[in-house]
Amino acid sequence: MTQPLQFVAPEEAARANLYGLIARLFYAPPDAHLISELLNTSTIEEQSELAAAWRKVVEALRTAFPARLEQEHTELFIGTGKAEVTPYLSHYVLRHSNDSPLVELRQQLVAWGIGRKEQVPEYEDHISGVCETMRFVIAVQQRSPTEQKVFFERFVYRGGVALCDAVSASSNASFYLLVARFARTFFEIEKSAFEMFE
Repeated sequence: MTQPLQFVAPEEAARANLYGLIARLFYAPPDAHLISELLNTSTIEEQSELAAAWRKVVEALRTAFPARLEQEHTELFIGTGKAEVTPYLSHYVLRHSNDSPLVELRQQLVAWGIGRKEQVPEYEDHISGVCETMRFVIAVQQRSPTEQKVFFERFVYRGGVALCDAVSASSNASFYLLVARFARTFFEIEKSAFEMFE
């Protein structure tokens, strides 16, 4: 028996969509179809840091070539042998050799009934995986702000910010420099919002 659809408040849907967009942009370079969709989104007129960061991403897409975006994504996150910037967030939060953030993340996903698809080669702590999880728990599972906050602080924020900083420090980052600034700004907004629940 299927569960009845539940209403998602517009601000929650917007948050979920931003997590989904960040997940998509870090998972693979935008192709021609996604570029077209993003260029046709309504312009954000508000004067916030997040809106300004997003406008820069969209502006860069106006003159972007999908092949060049793919090359940049490969150089940064895949590489030949070793990626310049690892997209796996556990890398950024390990302090001791006996730390196991990936194990803890997997345990949390199991507890929430979320599993990795067999055909997906990336580990669960990939930036796209944790952002997609946030999208899912906001828009689909509609978990409480407290549950979202714990997941965000434990598995998203520190690693996500460190990843964005690593991208920003790379001389090979051009489009992804803008994506990283946008994502980092969003993560900081989320952190401030979650602090209100304390």
